[in-house]
Amino acid sequence: MRSPSTTGHHVVFLLLDQFTLMAFAAAIEPLRLANRAAGKALYSWKLVSENGQPARCSNGCEIAVAGGLDDVPNDALILVCGGLDVQRATTPAILSWLRKRARHGNSLGGLCTGAWTLAKAGLLDGHRATIHWQNHNAVVEDFPDIDLTKSIFVIHNKRLTSAGGTAPLDLMLTLITNSEGADLAHAVADQLIYSAIRTNRDSQRLSIPARIGVRHPKLARVIEIMENHIEDPISPADLAEQVEMSTRQLERLFRRYLNRSPKRYYMELRLERARNLLMQTDMSVISVALATGFTSPSHFSKCYRAHYATTPYRERGAHASPDEDEEA
Repeated sequence: MRSPSTTGHHVVFLLLDQFTLMAFAAAIEPLRLANRAAGKALYSWKLVSENGQPARCSNGCEIAVAGGLDDVPNDALILVCGGLDVQRATTPAILSWLRKRARHGNSLGGLCTGAWTLAKAGLLDGHRATIHWQNHNAVVEDFPDIDLTKSIFVIHNKRLTSAGGTAPLDLMLTLITNSEGADLAHAVADQLIYSAIRTNRDSQRLSIPARIGVRHPKLARVIEIMENHIEDPISPADLAEQVEMSTRQLERLFRRYLNRSPKRYYMELRLERARNLLMQTDMSVISVALATGFTSPSHFSKCYRAHYATTPYRERGAHASPDEDEEA
């Protein structure tokens, strides 16, 4: 084994309640296929949950596990598999167990929102890491000591994080390459009909032109600027100036390709960011408003209600008083 500090041939999968089945399957199947392709048991694994009971996926399926939070070998790689409502699924017992395993020297990884659990335990402070793009901004707000990237996966010292979806497949193929060689990793990829193994330099999301279905360089550049300036919005006139267009030309460009004004598109980006923060962090509504460029909570609530047909308080599920709801 060439990289024992990050690859451990024994892998423990901690399945959090409502974990994402896709990310888990993308991580465990390469191990099975590596054993099959090698003709011997190179890798072994164990599934655990907090209480040793079957773990429920976000799609409603249940997966049997071998036990609860027991001791594991110090050279085992522990992968936390997260999914929906990770804050609730991350209990004090789980945090304590992960901190204990870190003290014993285990390599620790987070798949999908499992990275949030490691962050909550303080185990990603000072590390490069990644998480699913939808949770990225919430982690930036809650855990400023993490060097968070938008890569599909990150391996940094004894911490491994993956964005979820199919990204764990690329992470595991990289670990197989590091410990057993590229030939075996390619054999596994072939078995999975996976023709292009991605690296930690690959980004999670499609390019802006691919996402919006329009290949117009100036339009893509303006949207990129908007996405990078959610907290401090830039005026349409300044946006137009940055791409050497007039405000009228910029307006026509958005109307032609996106059927909305630049101002409306920008507002939708900010409200989408606000919704993610409301649902994934404990930030106050006022803090969310400020983080998405609204200086007035009442204006934020008005815009939010117009777009999502609900208030920021109700979106979060908080039981705000009628007075609070009217004011914010």
